[in-house]
Amino acid sequence: MTTGLWTAYEAAAATGGALCARGGDPDRWIAEEWAAKGVSIDTRSLKPGEIFVALKDTRDGHEFIRKAFEAGAAAALVARAPKDAPDSAPLLVVPDTLEGLSDLARAARDRNFGKRVAVTGSVGKTSTKEMLRAALATAGDVHAADKSFNNQWGVPLTLARMPMASDFGVFEIGMNHSGEITPLTRLVAPHVSVITTVAPAHLEFFSSVEEIAEAKAEIFLGMKPSSVAILPGDNPHYPLLRRRAEEVGVKRILSFGENADADFRLTGYRYDGEYAQITAELKGKKVSYKLSMPGKHQAINSLSTLAVVHAIDLDLDAAMVALANLTPAAGRGEQTRFSLPGGGEAVLIDESYNANPASMAAALLLLGATRPAGKGRRIAVLGEMLELGPESKALHAGLAKQLVAAGVDRLYVAGALMHELWEAAPVSMRGDISPAASGLLDGLLANLRDGDVVMIKGSNASRVSEIVHALKART
Repeated sequence: MTTGLWTAYEAAAATGGALCARGGDPDRWIAEEWAAKGVSIDTRSLKPGEIFVALKDTRDGHEFIRKAFEAGAAAALVARAPKDAPDSAPLLVVPDTLEGLSDLARAARDRNFGKRVAVTGSVGKTSTKEMLRAALATAGDVHAADKSFNNQWGVPLTLARMPMASDFGVFEIGMNHSGEITPLTRLVAPHVSVITTVAPAHLEFFSSVEEIAEAKAEIFLGMKPSSVAILPGDNPHYPLLRRRAEEVGVKRILSFGENADADFRLTGYRYDGEYAQITAELKGKKVSYKLSMPGKHQAINSLSTLAVVHAIDLDLDAAMVALANLTPAAGRGEQTRFSLPGGGEAVLIDESYNANPASMAAALLLLGATRPAGKGRRIAVLGEMLELGPESKALHAGLAKQLVAAGVDRLYVAGALMHELWEAAPVSMRGDISPAASGLLDGLLANLRDGDVVMIKGSNASRVSEIVHALKART
């Protein structure tokens, strides 16, 4: 009888690995007798009873075997038996641990009979994943990563963690370079794939946005003709994406957006300070629903979610109710009230999870749609955007028009590249500029007043999240 997520025999059969232990008395210990509740690649977050996978990145995971067992690992997936591995510690030895993790992922996929949904796109992957988690949960058990695990380690890890009885699996698939999505989509083999949008991101590694679209279209390579592709109808690269889906044999394609021809079309959007009030046409049917995540970009993401629900023949009404009760993920639009040093309160809009021109524009639109209380102002705290290549300076400076359009009253910027925006922004808007985000905090707090709305956005490396943490500490 199977206990937990993986037994020793199941894991060995999946990977072709050898069950053994380093040292110990073989008469008193049988390597095969273990069962694991989960899979982990990080000893800092490993939970008792999980398999620790010793991946090699900037550090070799084999250096942490002893720590993994001290944390309660059930077993370790290794390419060798480290000398400091505890005696009798159960090991599963494979030639390559990343390939071993991928083998576990394939086995998890093949033993599960649920529907798998893959999500990629320049922005909106995690928000869409969370919307899908909520919407699909109205019809069964949903498996999805708690964090943005969308790379060559995160996707197989998420799949290897999928319980056999899951009704649905939702997987983010990201990329920085051409060719990275292909092995991941073939691993997931999605029944439904969503491309949220195609926009300037990682331009340091691509010569054009069209090349980015081609890279996103790799997601179709893991699909079967019976699979469904869900595409952004408003995007200028929609024809290319549709063509690539058709070329691999995908016959069912749905579109979403504001375009009059979209299958799932946004017809109205209004934010009342608590909910986004949305009207839409879903395959010609007029509906209205609430969304707890503000911003028109999130309304568009919700349409892609409803397209998935439709594609796998679930209840749209139940899904729309679920979207009204969804809590935004950290760094993706969450709103929090915090106290000011001199008294009064301000509102924090936490958009701090990463940034590129498209997501920055969406965050500024959200700020512009948010009405400050009393004599409050709209405050933008922005960190630099990275991996944008030769156009980086122009893309930063180009945000100035969006600041004005959003009615931003005060601007605070951090990072060398943000000097371009500082120079392009109206003088009356300039609050402060600093090489590091931490250098903005004191001045920002000193100048905030009751009713202000503060939106914070920047690439992860800009560390604007430090300001978020400091302001949330005042709640």
